[in-house]
Amino acid sequence: MNRIISKEYFSERVVKLVVEAPLIAKARRAGHFVIVRVGEKGERIPLTIAEADTQAGTITLVVQAVGKSTQKLCALNPGEYVTDVVGPLGQATRIAKVGTVVCCGGGVGVAPLLPIVQAMKAAGNRVVSVLAARSKDLIILEEEIRRSSDEVIIMTDDGSYGEKGLVTQGVEKVILREKVDACVTIGPAVMMKFVAQLTARYNIPTEASLNAIMVDGTGMCGACRVTVGGKMRFVCIDGPEFDAHQVDFDELMMRLRSYKGLE
Repeated sequence: MNRIISKEYFSERVVKLVVEAPLIAKARRAGHFVIVRVGEKGERIPLTIAEADTQAGTITLVVQAVGKSTQKLCALNPGEYVTDVVGPLGQATRIAKVGTVVCCGGGVGVAPLLPIVQAMKAAGNRVVSVLAARSKDLIILEEEIRRSSDEVIIMTDDGSYGEKGLVTQGVEKVILREKVDACVTIGPAVMMKFVAQLTARYNIPTEASLNAIMVDGTGMCGACRVTVGGKMRFVCIDGPEFDAHQVDFDELMMRLRSYKGLE
């Protein structure tokens, strides 16, 4: 069992939890995720590790209360315990010095984007981060992103903060004014789909971190299968990051809707 050290509300439905997990904190790299379970019969919840503190032995998770399982997790308080935290899982992000990297995140997708922004900056890249949400109160981890970015562009649907518009408008704004060598996109599948379509037009290599439905997280169940480049891949062991220009986002979105009525 893993003790919750602290809890912070980003909004009514989005919570940041700092959890004791010293071995995971030590082994974690950008892009890794964990699978969390609340209760002995609880559902397995995949969550990307937003931050890790090796000295304190903690990892930071950002959770959006959507269904019953995530609501249970968000209801836990400091001093209480998460039944299971398994990880780190998945493939770490490929980090290299390539030049200018645009990192764009939508909603809670900014949480898994944060360690990638930090790692890309540490590798010597110019990092431009584009954060997007429906409104100002749904922008998360802005200060943390700013600390590792050369520039941050905020896009909101309603114009309540930053610039009014979609994440793709913020990304294209950067592309039109300077050479962009790579792009990373994390957020709702439909957002990543349109970012991928945009960067494909400009021949910019783009990685997308997929949020497929998972069960065991070891590639045995096949629940997280996606089609990439016409071939079947498992998000849990082959990903979560893939060449965004090769991902069948329409298939991914259809699979994500499968259990919508049960949440």
